[in-house]
Amino acid sequence: HQAPRLRAMKSQALFDAMAAAVKTKGAELVKMGGAVFQFIVSDGGPEGKFTLDLKNGTGDAKKGEDPKADCTITIADADLVAMADGTLDGMQAFMGGKLKIKGNMMLAQKLAAILQAAK
Repeated sequence: HQAPRLRAMKSQALFDAMAAAVKTKGAELVKMGGAVFQFIVSDGGPEGKFTLDLKNGTGDAKKGEDPKADCTITIADADLVAMADGTLDGMQAFMGGKLKIKGNMMLAQKLAAILQAAK
């Protein structure tokens, strides 16, 4: 008898796409990003922590946290997905309190372009 699995996090597909993009065009994304981004999906539990390294070598993308991240983005699952597909504006999300940013605010502004490039 297994414990019921939590409903799958929708932004997992986004994390997978970012990881795949880093594999295929990491060097290009590192030029765009130049930083380590930490994503925390506020309602994602342990699965909701994802690190996107667009600073070192040809980049890296992995589950978990990087305490040295340059920019930490905390956002709910549905809001991250909406931002990635362009239905939620990052600035509006931030102003509305749906998006929290720790660290370098300017880096967060690069995120929309990076999310688009990861598709």
